Amino acid sequence: MTQPQYERPNTVSGLVSKHKELCDLRERYRAEIKKLTVDIDHLDACIRLFDPSADSYAIKEYVTKHRAEKGTVKRFVLNALREAQEPLTSRRICELWAADRGLNADDATLTILRKRIGACIKTCVNQGLVECVGETTEHDGWGPYKLWRIKRD
Repeated sequence: MTQPQYERPNTVSGLVSKHKELCDLRERYRAEIKKLTVDIDHLDACIRLFDPSADSYAIKEYVTKHRAEKGTVKRFVLNALREAQEPLTSRRICELWAADRGLNADDATLTILRKRIGACIKTCVNQGLVECVGETTEHDGWGPYKLWRIKRD
């Protein structure tokens, strides 16, 4: 089999090189965003040390504006369920999400994240990707929680 011949091999090589450069830049920015998110969480925690009832604009802005890129939550949820040895609760998936993002989330933030992850799970159920396999027997005061796994055919 013969290799394809390009009229402008330098152009293709340059485009491939630029593609790699942009992918590397994107990864560097992702790492920087993760670091900034952790820094914001630390500042919020410090604010709450001095004033537990503080309701600063920065805290509100972070919670409402912190959105994942389209499809990121769904990919994360499905990967978490695929890799899990046993069915997971939405709360557990939420804790995994926070850990993956480097968040030190308080109960309010975890509640918001659970709503987002719960909505994602509901969409996955409607698409036939995920199924409920029961409820937890040991849980906190907010339980019982439904147990989720990838749907088996």
